[in-house]
Amino acid sequence: MATGHSDKSTDVTEVSEKMAENIKKLEELSERLVKVLSNKRTVPGALQGPGSDLYMKAATAWMAEMMSNPSKLLEHQISYWGKSLTHYVEAQHKLARGDFSAPEDRSGDDRRFSDPMWAEHPFFNYLKQQYLFNAHAMTEAVDKLEGLDPADRKRLNYFSQQIVDMMSPTNFLGTNPEALSRAVETEGQSLVDGLENLVRDLEANDGELVVTLADKDAFEVGGNLATTPGKVVYRNRMFELIQYTPTTEQVHKTPLLIFPPWINKFYILDLKDKNSLVKWIVDQGYTLFVVSWVNPDESYADVSLGDYIEEGFLEAIAQVKEITGEPKINAVGYCIAGTTLSLTLSLLEKRGEKPINSATFFTTLTDFSDRGEVGVFLEDDFVDGIEREVERTGVLDSFYMSRTFSFLRSNDLIYQPAIRSYMMGQTPPAFDLLYWNGDGTNLPGKMAVEYLRGLCQDDKFATEGIEILGETLKIGDVKVPLMAIACETDHIANWKSSFRGIQKMGSRSKTFVLSESGHIAGIINPPSKKKYGHYVNGDWSGTPEDWQAAAEFHEGSWWGRWGEWLSKKSGKKIAARAPGDDGREILGDAPGTYVKGHKK
Repeated sequence: MATGHSDKSTDVTEVSEKMAENIKKLEELSERLVKVLSNKRTVPGALQGPGSDLYMKAATAWMAEMMSNPSKLLEHQISYWGKSLTHYVEAQHKLARGDFSAPEDRSGDDRRFSDPMWAEHPFFNYLKQQYLFNAHAMTEAVDKLEGLDPADRKRLNYFSQQIVDMMSPTNFLGTNPEALSRAVETEGQSLVDGLENLVRDLEANDGELVVTLADKDAFEVGGNLATTPGKVVYRNRMFELIQYTPTTEQVHKTPLLIFPPWINKFYILDLKDKNSLVKWIVDQGYTLFVVSWVNPDESYADVSLGDYIEEGFLEAIAQVKEITGEPKINAVGYCIAGTTLSLTLSLLEKRGEKPINSATFFTTLTDFSDRGEVGVFLEDDFVDGIEREVERTGVLDSFYMSRTFSFLRSNDLIYQPAIRSYMMGQTPPAFDLLYWNGDGTNLPGKMAVEYLRGLCQDDKFATEGIEILGETLKIGDVKVPLMAIACETDHIANWKSSFRGIQKMGSRSKTFVLSESGHIAGIINPPSKKKYGHYVNGDWSGTPEDWQAAAEFHEGSWWGRWGEWLSKKSGKKIAARAPGDDGREILGDAPGTYVKGHKK
């Protein structure tokens, strides 16, 4: 008995010492936290949230409705009060009877509340249910508010939902049972680790909270990412051109050139062998070239969309033709690069030049009449703020683009990672896609404003035409054979808008493919995974909904279908071409220097 008592005392002492040590660490980390927050970067108010006019419109609409239809608002409030009061009374009755089980829960499934404690513990279950009552009441009140323009209603719904999501009890230590349990189990170590993660992220981003999504030490571009063999065969101030080493004895005669978006880095197309679109294309017997864009600094402030076309697209096309000796090439544009490829094709048509045999568009918007979910950030309050910021700095910092796209999926890309990292004290996962997601790039100031004003806001390319490089470029002037791949749950490039743009192009030969999943997963969808299916052969004559209703659904990736289409546009087979066969100097190994942030 004495021995047992002695062991127990020792355990308590050890726990106390560990807790004391962790408390001391928390104090030290708090000092670092205060220091980094005192030197926090200045973020313009216009880029922190929508302008006050949106709230004024909402308040005006609410006041007008209260005056004209008070019974509607009272009905909504009474319904909410009734649910809340009933919920409270039911919980009280159970406690009065000595029943400490959770009350009946009709809230349904929600991934945020997957921990069993949310269902089984009466306190946490009560919190969860009441939060969901509150969330539903707030969402319904905004959704049913009369007298708002559709665009204002969409924005009000979106930003209201952001507040609702932010206030979830899962996002606070005191009301997160999983985080509290882990803190007890680890004797406070999880909180120390979490605060270390928080301070690290703040210090890395000048006091702004940008959650680290992936273990940065687990990956190296050119080491275990972007490893498909190839060579840098050309470089100018805008891009490096990579030619990939063939893996087949013969290749199609017509080369393929891919233009990735310059909002992110090209290696999304070449993460690992098993999901590398680059490797898959090379293995299908194509001479593949990929543009790796420079990450611009303030010296690129005056670089325009015209410069991207002239020094980027047209120059890369010319280089591929010269290297291969072919008069025509096939081209691919992804996201904003697909938009700009469309502009380039219109310009070439105006000039009477025809170097492009066929074009493929990945998640590309050319018709911005409906800007989809990202449209909430494309009104004047935000764009005016961006214009002032780039006038001051010369570039649109990658921080702003990354934050905007993250908020389109805030629960997945902000709150849940923050809970795991800061409250649970976990190390970010070794996930290649999330690593790439955090490796953003800047945008030249002039180009960013041109894109936002002329294309996104004014929709000039799909309507009156946009003036670039001395020509009025219109969507109807895109006349090459084309295939477009859009993604069903794309938060950035709404598939219906993508369809409408392709519908307006002047090409006589068009193929539209709708992939399941989103902006990245729907494109980086290798056949080996047998994961996301796709729709084809819908009705071009009507709406996007008409097209999908008439389309055929096929299991699995669209890559093979595109490969069959592309092979028919790529000519006969010839002996494989290796980088340097044309006699030019090799500038380095793939993935090059620009992707790592180094300029010439």
